[in-house]
Amino acid sequence: MIRLEHLCKRFVTGGVLRVVADGINLTLPPRRAIALLGRNGAGKSSLMRMIAGTMAPTSGRVHVTGSVSWPVGFAGHFHPEMTGAQTARFVARTSGVDTDMLQDIVGDLAGLGPHYTLPVGSYSAGMKARLAFALSMGIHFDTYLVDEVTSVGDAAFREKSQALLLERLKHSGAIVVSHSMPVLRGLCTMGAVLEAGRLTLYDDLEEAIALHMRQMAAG
Repeated sequence: MIRLEHLCKRFVTGGVLRVVADGINLTLPPRRAIALLGRNGAGKSSLMRMIAGTMAPTSGRVHVTGSVSWPVGFAGHFHPEMTGAQTARFVARTSGVDTDMLQDIVGDLAGLGPHYTLPVGSYSAGMKARLAFALSMGIHFDTYLVDEVTSVGDAAFREKSQALLLERLKHSGAIVVSHSMPVLRGLCTMGAVLEAGRLTLYDDLEEAIALHMRQMAAG
């Protein structure tokens, strides 16, 4: 379970105040896949990072029960001089899982070929995202945070990643950000709409998508 308690997040960029969260109080139920919807710049990725604990709120708290992944697809934490394989072993040690097992799983899933033993700093953005996705899927979390990962890679990788996500969601929950409504409909059963710093949860995914589409049309 994830509970947002008086959660506030504000940025000032170019002298303009940007509000991501404006005193949000909301409980996200466990073992449910929730589509996080909102227009570009609404703060979806920032909200995901606050839930993951990689971004501090301005005020308020995020209470988490169980384990939560880092944002799947986010590769900003990789050390550029470590290889993909070394990165997998490092993540395994810090996460308390078998190093050889995770290295093998990541090598197979990411599909990086010989690049797996090259420094991550030499990877393209897509290769880093595939590595991040494979690392996340190689570890069992109670809640997965998924940010546009199914748009990465070729069609075969996207199909494989969505199938693996669905397998994980048989036993775990997720918060999923994607611009693809078919992807969200394929993965999620609930929706939450972020608008002007307010987050509204809908048990009916289609109701959330309909509201999001109306807001997008209204500009």
